Amino acid sequence: MDNLGIVFLSELVGTALLVLLGCGVVANVALTKNKGFGGGFLMVTIGWGLAVFAGVIVAYNSGAHLNPAVTLGLVASDASEFGSGVPVNVASVAAYIAAQILGAILGATFVWLAYKQHFDQEPDPASKLGVFATGPAIRSYGWNLVTEIIGTFVLVFVVIAFGAGRQGENGGLAALGALPVALLVIVIGTSLGGPTGYAINPARDLGPRIAHFLLPIKGKSSSDWAYSWVPVVGPVIGGLLAGWSSAFLLPILA
Repeated sequence: MDNLGIVFLSELVGTALLVLLGCGVVANVALTKNKGFGGGFLMVTIGWGLAVFAGVIVAYNSGAHLNPAVTLGLVASDASEFGSGVPVNVASVAAYIAAQILGAILGATFVWLAYKQHFDQEPDPASKLGVFATGPAIRSYGWNLVTEIIGTFVLVFVVIAFGAGRQGENGGLAALGALPVALLVIVIGTSLGGPTGYAINPARDLGPRIAHFLLPIKGKSSSDWAYSWVPVVGPVIGGLLAGWSSAFLLPILA
């Protein structure tokens, strides 16, 4: 298998594990028949942070982007190659993003399999969708977009900053380190996650939303495609802004 193939597989497996554990904690909290039902937003936030920890550990071969916003942010920062040693070009960017979205669909499918009986007995269609996809506390597309941009900017800017401080290791979340990036995701969730559920990752929301649409989930309702563009466009903008900003801000701050 060539280097790009290894990167694709690494990103796919890492993102699948990330979504399996992340959406899994949401299922545990949101579906009424579970032992973790009612565990609250803090439990979800900690679970997502540790899910990122696991995904980063597994996807070390690719630099563990696990997120199109991270990939595009690194492109915008004028990186010449990713942490995997793969040069930055159209083919490598497409491979990263395709693997991330496919991995997210796969991880969400495993969540459905793990909680199949609970999905069948859950009376609320909104709770079922909430396992897979984010949704706003107050629906206001413009302000929801702003929240996602800010949260993703923080994620990507800190990742690039930490990598730049480690002799240019700017290849992805792995440059930050599994535990620090887990803590970063937790603090973003606890500080900025309330308005939208903090997707901060287009693949994390789009992949599971596609899975929700395709899977034969008993009693499901709409996949809320009207909102689906927000957790894709917002993180993309936030990641690009972080990448562009890092090119001139980080040398000054250093």
